[in-house]
Amino acid sequence: MSKNLSRRDFLKLGGLSLGTLAFTPFVPRESDQDYGNIARVSIPEVDVYAEPRDGAQIVGKRYRDQIVQIYYELEPTDAPIFYNKLWYRVWGGYIHSSYLQKVKIDYNKSLSEIQEEGQLAEVTVPYSQSFTYNQYDGWQVEYRLYYETTHWITGVDQGPDGRAWYEVTDELQPWSYWVPATHLRPIPPEELEPIKPDLAEGEKRIEVNLARQNLVAYEGNQEVFSTRISSGIPSSGPTSNGIPSETPKGKFNIYSKMPSKHMGDGRLMQGDLNLDAYELVGVPWTMFFHRLDTGYALHGTYWHNNFGWQMSHGCINMRNQDAKWLFRWTTPPNHPAEVEKNGFGTQVHVY
Repeated sequence: MSKNLSRRDFLKLGGLSLGTLAFTPFVPRESDQDYGNIARVSIPEVDVYAEPRDGAQIVGKRYRDQIVQIYYELEPTDAPIFYNKLWYRVWGGYIHSSYLQKVKIDYNKSLSEIQEEGQLAEVTVPYSQSFTYNQYDGWQVEYRLYYETTHWITGVDQGPDGRAWYEVTDELQPWSYWVPATHLRPIPPEELEPIKPDLAEGEKRIEVNLARQNLVAYEGNQEVFSTRISSGIPSSGPTSNGIPSETPKGKFNIYSKMPSKHMGDGRLMQGDLNLDAYELVGVPWTMFFHRLDTGYALHGTYWHNNFGWQMSHGCINMRNQDAKWLFRWTTPPNHPAEVEKNGFGTQVHVY
């Protein structure tokens, strides 16, 4: 973990940045306001329809990271059977739910100091824009950290807006980046306590039915948890990395658990905010179950809301809260939270 910048150094960097960086809030300012039922657009653009069906007239568009107010949800009775039927009524029309991530806007008090091993935290605003700094290029736009993603905070100091900012470090690259402290909620250890840790080895197992896009957790023969998932989309040809995009079938065991995982190449944005780059930062509650060279895992998902349908490159996508429950329930236990916990863990049967 990297060390904190001194307050004097950070203030010095902040003074340099303010002359060149148009420093604007990334989400609404802190207040006691109730923002209602809101969602973030998670892809470059989505269509707004005059009616809640795909063939209806397109009357508008919403773009990536825009926030939309959801007036109500509906499932048209004439929607196709093999289809995610959920639509949202928004200003001006209807948007299908597939690529709207439901979010909240909650602000947090800053920690005054960070423990040496780091502190796991989650984003509690639609997104928070991070920055890096070096003496040659000054402040550079870095990753966007999205709602309910998890990150290791390793330092705290005064930021370029005069307020507390956290230093964030991930396992994939050696550089740190900085985000407003109010945007991250430190996760207390008791929130991650293992669920049923005293069950005998082999009593817990996970069944993933690819045809039904469903996951069920068992303790012995008793079902204790069930949720919809999104597995891999089969590819008609070789993938760029040579790893099949279809979720593998078979019996496996969880061998690695990471409460926060950077999926992608680990490259920095270097001032270019390329939101289409394959850099999924802070993927929450990741549980690897296949061979080390393939990287198939169960994990939380913030880039789509289309559970029940194939969506991934091979991993098993889950709603963040479902993945968090499963992370706590499965073995090996990762508590207190560590960057990575290895071991021969819970069986995962994919069929």
